[in-house]
Amino acid sequence: MKCTKKFLTRQLQDDDDDDDNDFLLTIMAKNYWSCCYDQIPWNKVLRTVVLLAAALVLLTDYRCLLVEQCIPYEIMRMRSTLFCDAFSPYTTGITTTRGRRQQESIHTNNNVKDYNKGRITITSCCCHHSNTRLFSSVPSTSVTTTTTTTTSTWFPTKIQQGIDYTTVVQSLYLRHIVVETKETAQLVMETQLSQDPTTFATLATQLSACPHTKHDGGIIGWVDTTNFIQPTTKDDGDDDDEDDEEDSNSMDSSLYFITSIIPKDVLTTLIQHHQPKTGDIHVIPSKSTNQIHIVKVEELWLRPIQVPKWQDKQQQPQPQQQQQQTTDSASSMETLRIGSHSGLNVQIPRTKRLKGQGTIPNTPSFVTSTISNNNNNDGQSTYLIQTNGCQMNVADSERLEGILQTQLGLQRTNDPNRADVLIVNTCSIREGAEKKLYDVLGPYRARKRAGESIAILITGCVAQQEGQKLLETLPEVDVVVGPQYIPHLGNVLQSIAQGHQLVLTEPMLIPDNYSQQQQQQQNNNNNNNSTGSDRSNLLGYNDDFSTKPIRGHSVRAWVNAIYGCNEHCSYCVVPATRGMEQSRSMESILQECLDLIQHQGYKEVTLLGQNIDAYGRDMVPKRTFADLLHYLNANIPNKARIRYVTSHPRYFSDRVIDAVATLDKVCECFHMPFQAGDNAVLKEMRRGYTYESYMKIIDKIRTAAPDAAITADVIVGFPGETEEAFQRTLDLMEAVHFDNLNSFAYSPRPNTEAALWQENQIPDDVKRERLARVQELAAKHAMERSQRYVGTTVEVLVEDTNPRSPQQVMGRTRQGRQVYFDGDIGELLGNFVDVEIVEARTWSLVGKRIH
Repeated sequence: MKCTKKFLTRQLQDDDDDDDNDFLLTIMAKNYWSCCYDQIPWNKVLRTVVLLAAALVLLTDYRCLLVEQCIPYEIMRMRSTLFCDAFSPYTTGITTTRGRRQQESIHTNNNVKDYNKGRITITSCCCHHSNTRLFSSVPSTSVTTTTTTTTSTWFPTKIQQGIDYTTVVQSLYLRHIVVETKETAQLVMETQLSQDPTTFATLATQLSACPHTKHDGGIIGWVDTTNFIQPTTKDDGDDDDEDDEEDSNSMDSSLYFITSIIPKDVLTTLIQHHQPKTGDIHVIPSKSTNQIHIVKVEELWLRPIQVPKWQDKQQQPQPQQQQQQTTDSASSMETLRIGSHSGLNVQIPRTKRLKGQGTIPNTPSFVTSTISNNNNNDGQSTYLIQTNGCQMNVADSERLEGILQTQLGLQRTNDPNRADVLIVNTCSIREGAEKKLYDVLGPYRARKRAGESIAILITGCVAQQEGQKLLETLPEVDVVVGPQYIPHLGNVLQSIAQGHQLVLTEPMLIPDNYSQQQQQQQNNNNNNNSTGSDRSNLLGYNDDFSTKPIRGHSVRAWVNAIYGCNEHCSYCVVPATRGMEQSRSMESILQECLDLIQHQGYKEVTLLGQNIDAYGRDMVPKRTFADLLHYLNANIPNKARIRYVTSHPRYFSDRVIDAVATLDKVCECFHMPFQAGDNAVLKEMRRGYTYESYMKIIDKIRTAAPDAAITADVIVGFPGETEEAFQRTLDLMEAVHFDNLNSFAYSPRPNTEAALWQENQIPDDVKRERLARVQELAAKHAMERSQRYVGTTVEVLVEDTNPRSPQQVMGRTRQGRQVYFDGDIGELLGNFVDVEIVEARTWSLVGKRIH
């Protein structure tokens, strides 16, 4: 503690800024307050709280108990040793992480726990407060337990579990802050970086003890991952210093310069053990310097895709077989199960002739030239994208268009007979998706069989779901590519131009390099020779992952916040087709929003995520969706609207409700899918909540934001749903009165558990009858909700013309209700207009403009 005080006092003497001094004084105050807080005998209090929580788990049979809702936030932030002492006698057999039902495999002897912003993690082995392992530079071996650890049966929840990190990631763009003590690092993380990661550069200038990077905001630059991979079989001890000295003698000069800024043992721990993603911040002590490094990954760069060639069709393992072989050879890997996100990457040389005229398929010659020469084709080569499905697929298609136009110089066409490249972006959420794909491809397959030079690509969820089987049934197709490989489209087209069919469905880390904010920093680093690898060199071997999407609308835009889903509801294909959750950094999301609103004139952004309430739980330190809403609302200067989809009732928090109710840019609209009203059905769906808990959320929303719209999704005819269970769904609808309800009849989907319950499947005629009853009641409620607007004045953002009445324009209220009124689209497009509502319709409103 004295060391911390001396260090902070020295920093205060070197800095004349009153605001900065206030922050440093705050750190000192919190540090001393923490010591005083330790004098209070909290152990007895904590034991009592945990006993109550454990009893609640046993009584309710909820493995997904939200411990952080049961324990006050102030108590959760106490010193880690107190938590371990208080929890250890009572935590055997309890598994809960932020309300997650997943029972992840816990390996106490080979797993590093990262900083977790004061949240508690109770495992089946022992209890770890988030700060307990904050300063581990290598996997700890000091934790022992008498409880036998069994292999988890849940799915992987982090993308690092599905990839070879150093094979995928080539370089990291790093900043760091060097401090002298663990206490200082902890307080910096708690007071600043967990709340606002953009302050990192400022803090580095104020606090860092690194003379090389202090005045440049802590910039280290690009660091190649291959330079810091080493065997982990060495024993810890005094030999480490000798090994480091030998390694330094064999380094090249540039690598030696980097390790003179940040020790090699810190970089090795970061890359080999933490395997960070963009935006992650890790606290790592250095054995060689005895200093603490707070390291932030601002950007990462991926290696070119290395796709193995097809050798022998009969010997080639199928994706599940390949994954099973991997899991059999590695005891720490989990056994593949239904709903797992797996796949296969392979090149297949085109040697067989197609049916019809017996031609060998051709691909356009422009593909190779546009990639190698980066020349524009002056409109000679064209593409057509057909998109099916949700907003995620629409956003993916916009990214595809950005690559096709910006990188490859292709021109969009609406004539299917002129397209040189056809991309079908598929959806598999509903039954019959595969048949729809075959129907769409019919004319293009005929062109291919006739000898025309056309490239046919299939992406989206059907591509990920079916994989190589699509090439077997549709030999005219050139590429089957999962959504996670969309940024690699340039390399993909180059490969098929060389005469290959291509399957890309293995799990992949999705790059998050939208922003160009590092360009000036990159130039500075090049001048200082402080980077391990030059980004300009990397661009020669990689697609440009920062290519901006070509938006489909000029007023509202989609912005991805989180990819994938870890929930594995028993009926849903999304976790298998979209993969593990991968959150984008808050800074990158903000940069995209600012580019849209300030530079391109957009007035509304919609944040996308299959489970957007899970945002940030895969990050280090963990963030929350409420944090993201507050961050965007505070940093977007212009008048704009922020929407989001889709929430999950299991993770929905009071902080999100408060954010939507109070933040001026966040629209008062909650999309809260309930899927069913019967608790038994919800349990079989593996939704993780009940009728009663869902209604508590609705009551909180009505209290905090009484004028907010509430929309939802519902499924009827789920296997085993009785008439009584279905009636509970109608009861829930009557209790809520949704503004809008998306209703679906259950359809069995491949690679889902519910599809295997053949004896419990509901007849189609019963599904249709129940769906009709739901839709009739939903329309009644929607009309009632529309009536409340009549006679009021609402703010409408004008988006388009009324397709049925060209003299009218169409816009939306903050609650998402469509409004039609007379006006000139040329004058009003993108403007906020006050409109008096004069007529209510089921799904829309009619009004007159107030001048």
